[in-house]
Amino acid sequence: MAAITAALIKQVREETGAGMMDVKKALTEADGDVARAKEIIRAKGIQAAGKREGRKAQEGTIASTVVESANGQTGYAVELNSETDFVAKTPKFVEFADTVLGYAVKADADSAEALLAGAAENGTVKEAVEEAAALFGEHVKVGQFAKITGPHVEIYAHKKSVEMPPSIVAMIATDEAGAAVAHEAALQISAMGAQWLTREDVPAEVVESERRVATEKSLAEGKPEKIVPKIVEGRLNAFYKENVLLEQAFVKDPSKSVGDLFKEVGGQALAFARVEVGKGEEA
Repeated sequence: MAAITAALIKQVREETGAGMMDVKKALTEADGDVARAKEIIRAKGIQAAGKREGRKAQEGTIASTVVESANGQTGYAVELNSETDFVAKTPKFVEFADTVLGYAVKADADSAEALLAGAAENGTVKEAVEEAAALFGEHVKVGQFAKITGPHVEIYAHKKSVEMPPSIVAMIATDEAGAAVAHEAALQISAMGAQWLTREDVPAEVVESERRVATEKSLAEGKPEKIVPKIVEGRLNAFYKENVLLEQAFVKDPSKSVGDLFKEVGGQALAFARVEVGKGEEA
């Protein structure tokens, strides 16, 4: 049996919010396999109210723009993090975020790493960010990065409060017909946080994990074994409706899906991205 170390227990506790004994039992049952232990915790319905408790959320803002490109339009979104919201809302910090965004567009960067390696006014963008940290007196870093391309790209930037800069940016690429409902779709992405565009985009391992969890949960609930497969399919469909953009209920009219919204105008959604301050990797 694999060793169940304190570090392993801490990792699973932080990622699930489950208690120490529940985590230890799950890891023991899973023979130290973290992914399997998390499935066991979910299947047992252990609550995660304290998920990531005590971990400080990153502050900052997201700069975004749409530019004309060879394939129509390209949308960029760059998260710039600071330690406090006091710094994040200062005009100079917001201006610097826009400057970093400009570097991303100029370099046609495809990732945060490519952006940081790109050229700034003097030296690299990485060096410019390090210099900004000294200026603001806080740790400053480039966080999440998103880029999508299509005939039409729509951006919605959401502010959680009037005095703060954008903290959520939703982008969606559509064909020309789909542009008619792109703004509504961007609002949906911002509010509902879909993870995939279509159910075909959901990784096979994620589907298999959800299927296992649904099966174990159904059996644990005492459901007759012969009807468990049908229940599992129902729970999988509910998972898709929650996490797949085109299958989500449209927030302004739950009687139809986001996919229906595009069908009504004869358009297509091609790609989307959602960036929220503090939701990337901590550093």
